Amino acid sequence: MAFVAGKLFWAVMAPGNLLLLLLLAGLFRATRSRRRSGLALAVLAALLLLMVAVLPVGQWAVAPLERRFPLPDVPARLDGIIVLGGAVEAEISRVHGEIALNDAAERITESLALAQRHPEAKLLLSGGEAALLPREGEQEADATRTLLVELGIAPERILVEDRSRSTFENAVLSRDLAQPKPGETWLLVTSAAHMPRAFGCFRHAGWQALPYPVDFRTGMRPDFSLAGHLGLLDFAVKEWVGLVAYRLLGRTDALFPAP
Repeated sequence: MAFVAGKLFWAVMAPGNLLLLLLLAGLFRATRSRRRSGLALAVLAALLLLMVAVLPVGQWAVAPLERRFPLPDVPARLDGIIVLGGAVEAEISRVHGEIALNDAAERITESLALAQRHPEAKLLLSGGEAALLPREGEQEADATRTLLVELGIAPERILVEDRSRSTFENAVLSRDLAQPKPGETWLLVTSAAHMPRAFGCFRHAGWQALPYPVDFRTGMRPDFSLAGHLGLLDFAVKEWVGLVAYRLLGRTDALFPAP
């Protein structure tokens, strides 16, 4: 129930969707008897969209998330590498018959590099069908396994957890699959902005993995780009809302988890 509620909430409250709804509501009101208030609402929405296009508000929102966990000193020996899903466009991959990666591809490429430097480490791929209306077929973790095997990783090194639909389920189901032992060192690989929520979930689940953030989004030069800035703002707001929601639901051990 919480999964469905979260999906429906975000469909409305994502900044891009919310600003569009605000603009449409203003235009609708302007065609009715409340012309002045409707135009004011539409102008407000347009000004907010202009602000997002001109100012790096997305980077401002992402930066504190990305700075929360610095890159660690990786020990000489690793027992495993946990790779969270989110880098594969599952539906596009199904339609075209080849694995399509998105902006979070570093979750996979950096994990591959780590696996090559640490041949003793297992890889745990965690990611199932996160869509509101799930489709039959290969899940994201399965597709990632196929890609890594094609790139030279031995199949026997890979563990696949393909039932999780959320970060919370990533942590619980990955722990149950790997059964990590005291003293083992596992890296947790995910996007830097996603790391606070992910690490909080894993630590709350009793698994103190070593955070290894990738896929940094800050540091870009300012430009005029509504699509780019709005996408980054959506990404950041989703993480901030997720942190609050997960804390209220008791899925993390802190509101803003830290190392």
